[in-house]
Amino acid sequence: MNNNTYGIDFGTCNFKVFCKSTGKILNEKNTIAVINKNQIYACGDPAYAMFEKAPESIHVIFPVVSGVIADCNLLQTMIFDYLETKMRGRVKNADFIVAVPTDITDVEKRAFFDLFYKSKYRPKSVLLCEKPLADAVGLGIDVNEPTGVMVVDMGADTIEISVISLGGLVLSDLMHFGSNRLDESIISYLRKEFNLVIGKKTAKALKEELGSGLPGRQESMVVVGLDMVSGLPVERDISASVVYEAIKGNLESICTSIKLILEKTPPELARDIIHSGIYITGGGSQIADLDALFSQITNIRVNTCEDPEESAVRGLSKIASDPKYRRLPFTVKTSALK
Repeated sequence: MNNNTYGIDFGTCNFKVFCKSTGKILNEKNTIAVINKNQIYACGDPAYAMFEKAPESIHVIFPVVSGVIADCNLLQTMIFDYLETKMRGRVKNADFIVAVPTDITDVEKRAFFDLFYKSKYRPKSVLLCEKPLADAVGLGIDVNEPTGVMVVDMGADTIEISVISLGGLVLSDLMHFGSNRLDESIISYLRKEFNLVIGKKTAKALKEELGSGLPGRQESMVVVGLDMVSGLPVERDISASVVYEAIKGNLESICTSIKLILEKTPPELARDIIHSGIYITGGGSQIADLDALFSQITNIRVNTCEDPEESAVRGLSKIASDPKYRRLPFTVKTSALK
């Protein structure tokens, strides 16, 4: 591929873009603020700052939901605007590699392809790559080897658990809930136990600051919410133990899914996984002691990484530049699009 190449990982919460010519990675909130139904008012981090704070005239949306595109036109406008203005790259006649979830339909995968192929910029090529493979390459794993590797990608709306060997997926399970479900559980728990109504941003802050895979943390955090009895804003000190109780059930569901995949894994690949450990990545993997929880449940070492949100886009950058990964990305037949 030429230097005019972009690797793109669309997430529900953040989108990540790698530019081969500059070597830079852009990580922005995948959020768009809209006025007059279809006119973009702001996008990225500035749009996310408006979430739960905007007046009725400004509608804040997330164009990717559960790993698939919910609003193609707005997403296309946003991504090309960022490529031209923030990445300062040459978009016309460029090569694009896009990470896509495994367990989505061909129609949903085609939507990612169309986003670039049918744009006015006339790309040279558009390739798709299954996200677990991109994650593994970004984690420094040679996926072409005949060695079993388990990767758990914890996104905002989905969690994908995959076993990889010889450049392909042996097993994969896409759970249709992610770290956003943990936020919802925190909101529901505080409403039920403390008659306190908080927003999604506050719940996300509680999860990131106090969330833990195991009980025992002693920290606390002061939050502001609405008292359901008086209807007035109040401050309340929330402890880490409260947050743990709120998300415990969700974490148990994730553990169950990991165990089910391990039970289905062929013995020879299972031996490799025990030797190399389980790799966890994605923004949701940054919850404290999550690796210890998974290790406790499976009796297998769990590997974490720096900047887990960017592992897939880093993998796309390697796939774009290293010939040994040439067979990993695939395309959609253009004749099927007519």
